[in-house]
Amino acid sequence: MERYSIITEKNPREIVLLRGKGCVYKKCTFCDYHTDMCKNEEENYRLNRQVLEKVTGVYKNLEVINSGSVFELDKKTMDFIKKICAEKEIKTIHFESHYLFDSKIENLRKEFSDFDLKMKLGLETFDYDFRENVLNKGIKEKNPEIISRNFDEANFLFGISGQTLSSMKNDIEKGLKYFERICVNLMCSNTTAVKPDKSVLNEFLRYLYPKYKDNNRVDILINNTDFGVGD
Repeated sequence: MERYSIITEKNPREIVLLRGKGCVYKKCTFCDYHTDMCKNEEENYRLNRQVLEKVTGVYKNLEVINSGSVFELDKKTMDFIKKICAEKEIKTIHFESHYLFDSKIENLRKEFSDFDLKMKLGLETFDYDFRENVLNKGIKEKNPEIISRNFDEANFLFGISGQTLSSMKNDIEKGLKYFERICVNLMCSNTTAVKPDKSVLNEFLRYLYPKYKDNNRVDILINNTDFGVGD
């Protein structure tokens, strides 16, 4: 499992994949990411500290991800993130969170007030019916302005049966309207029953990828390890 990497293109930054107590939601039909977890906080902290000690501050920009939400990381890990970022003079920190923790983000921003905090939401799509009845994301809010209120960035997931060229384009355009940055993830085979749809993937790669691949506000992960972390 690779847990540290450097992203040199589009918003250059270091990225770390930490381990928490596990996603509290665990109901997304397409995701087996939540298996990277441990209930022992001390063991998580030891692992996370080793990963964070690799951070150099080369771009003054750090993205922190884990198999769930930042709020599922232990306190010692969170304190060490602040410590290492201060030592390396990192200015911007990116965290991820499920929408379930929307109400906690304001306090997190206060806790990390010494840094420019960017919160990323796993939204997957603005299509409410597809998001809730197919992907089972657990985001009951429909209004994009409300959804994006506490988030700066968003993840989208493409390449599943039922998605269309029109729906994917709509997601990208709305994503760029309501968020500072977006990350498009193409569905890869995993242990869930949700499988990639080659025809949908081909539509994206043929018509949308060329249009957005050089957009500095759009990250596109053709493979889920394209950021250099994971396995």
